[in-house]
Order: sequence, then C-alpha cells, then structure tokens
Amino acid sequence: MAEEPPSKRKCLGVDCENDASSLQCPKCLTLGIKDSFFCSQDCFKKNWATHKNLHKQENSILNHFFTPKVVSKPDPEIGYFNPFPTFHFTGPLRPVYPLSPKREVPKSIPHPDYAADGIPKSRGLVRSNKIEQLSPKDQEGMRKVCRLAREVLDIAAAALRPGITTDEIDEIVHKACIERNSYPSPLNYNHFPKSVCTSVNEVICHGIPDKRVLLDGDIVNLDVTLYHEGFHGDLNETYYVGDRAKADPDSVRVVEAARECLEEAIKLVKPGTLFREFGNVIEAHAKTKGCSVIRTYVGHGINRIFHCPPNIPHYAKNKAVGECKPGMTFTIEPMVALGKYRDVTWPDNWTSTTIDGKRTAQFEHTLLVTETGVEILTARKADSPGGPVPMPAQA
Repeated sequence: MAEEPPSKRKCLGVDCENDASSLQCPKCLTLGIKDSFFCSQDCFKKNWATHKNLHKQENSILNHFFTPKVVSKPDPEIGYFNPFPTFHFTGPLRPVYPLSPKREVPKSIPHPDYAADGIPKSRGLVRSNKIEQLSPKDQEGMRKVCRLAREVLDIAAAALRPGITTDEIDEIVHKACIERNSYPSPLNYNHFPKSVCTSVNEVICHGIPDKRVLLDGDIVNLDVTLYHEGFHGDLNETYYVGDRAKADPDSVRVVEAARECLEEAIKLVKPGTLFREFGNVIEAHAKTKGCSVIRTYVGHGINRIFHCPPNIPHYAKNKAVGECKPGMTFTIEPMVALGKYRDVTWPDNWTSTTIDGKRTAQFEHTLLVTETGVEILTARKADSPGGPVPMPAQA
C-alpha cells in the first residue's frame, strides 16, 4: 500500500476526510506522540473524548515498559521497536517487534503441503465452482479436528489477562496443537509467521502475535485452526481483556453484535439455502446495533484444504453463487465494526485494520450441512471461556 506524502497528511478526526493542518494535539506533543494532526480546532474538540484514550494508553505503566522509544531499530533499553515508523496507522495500536523465532513442529506430526515453502498447492487444483460434499468418513475427520481446535482455542482464551503478550498466546496455542498431534494451520500459510492470529481492538483480522502486552480494556480476537489427520478445523472468538473492556459500552456493542450476527446466520444453514442469503441477515442485524460489516474478507469452504469453495460473503446484496447441500463444510465468520467497513493493511501484508481506527470484532464457526439443517463442528462447550456479556449501564 502506497503511503501518502507528508504534505497530504490526513486529519485524525473520526469520519473526517480533510487534509490535516499544522495543528497538533498539545498533550501528544508532551507525551512524545507524533503525527497527531487535526484539520481545525473545532475538529480537535469534537474528537477529544475519543482521542484522549491514546494519552491514557501512552501513560500506562505496561505500555511504557513494552513500547519502544526508538522506532525502526531496537530500543537500547528494552530491545523492542516499531518496524513501520513512517506508516500512517489508522488507530492507536502499534506493532512491537522483534517477532520471536519461528516455532517448530515435530516432523512426526503430519504437515500440510505449504508447511515448508509457504505455498498452498492443493488449493490451486480445486475448481472455483466445485464444492465438495464429504463422505461420512470424512465428516468424522472434520468432527475430530474441529473438536481439537475448540480445545486449543479454549486453552488460549483461558490464558488471556492484562499483561500477557500476544506472542505468549501464540506459544500457548502452538504447544497445545503439538500436544494434540496437530499442525497449527496458520503457520507459514502464504508465509504467515505465527501459529495463531491475534487481532486487537481496531484490527479486523490476521493480526500477527508480537511483544505488545494486552491491556485492561482491550478486546482481542483469537483465530485458531488445526490440521489433524488430513483435515483443517477453523474457529475464532473475540474476548474482553479485563473488567474495563466489559464496562465499555462501545466494546460490548461491537463484540456482542458480531456474536449475534454469526448466530443469526447459522439459523439459516440447511440444504437449499443460497450462500448469498447469509450476508443479508448478517448486515441487517449489524445495522440494528449501529455497526457496519467488513466486505473484504469472507467465510470459506474447509476440509482437506484450508481455504476452498464456497466463498461466504457477510454483507447484503452480494453475488455469491451456489447453495447449501448435505456434506458441505464451510465457515461463516462475520467481522463487524463500530465505524466504516473499509480496511487498511499494515506493511507486514497481513494485519488488516479499520480505516477509521474504530474497534471491530469477529466470530467464526466451522459448519457441516446435514440432511435436515446444520451441525456446528466447533461449538462452544459448557465450560468454554468467554461468552455473552450484557450491555453496561451508560454513565
């Protein structure tokens, strides 16, 4: 993605499309936060309630300990750095590098075809209009891997707390996969460097685990996929970090909206349902919560191949072709946002964030179409961490 030249720096005001003037937030200047430009004093005042959260994050003890003072090269005190110092980030989140070394998977565990060179080869052999209907034996294979994937996600979710890094979550996921004789499907898929996707606050999806600590008040999506005995099982959930997140009305609104959007879509899954219908239901429900639906990323077929037909768009009036038939396995994974649906990708070519820096949430299940309806292969268990949170009372 091309970076805008400094002369065309955009105003940080939410939903403001104007070019920034030379006006900078004085508090940001005091704290050493760069590039906090606004187009006018009125725009600055209008956005103060949201913008001041950046100061709170900068002032937190954890953030000072883990956020580097030096960018593009390691901070001499703590060894961390921001690898993209000139990139125009849309929100307050920043990457904290270096990444930990690539985690190894024992050779005794079966590897997918992309594990060595990062190139998924079997996907290219599948016709876009060919949607596989699994045999009873293969359905059992999907049930097993999805059950294991749920176990791993629950283990990772149970470890969430303020102060843990997303890299530590990646290590937990990686070890849990190996303990189940499974390969973590994201690892080296199209060269993704980690075993799980950790998407924090304004990150829509594909966040790369790094040295940033999770703070009380964050929300984080954990996207886990396992490869076991020839099949992939994929699911994700968004979780609240600490009590402050559960007390924030906007965070609860977007997380619960995403959860409910998935639930509403799953109600439609049965033989004969058109793939394009899911997006109509998802977007209609998201709008009742004042949220938008991300359009760039879709649900997907999954079986022996990580991503295969069909594509499942989550927005209304999409042009998806095909219908549900018994034996099909695919994911539905709506991503909803508090602000605009458009996205921006960081220079790591993976991390996708909302264009306005507002928070976003996602939930995903792998589903099996049955003769009479649907089986949620990655269903929550009675003791699964997380779960719905009521809307907090407005102050």
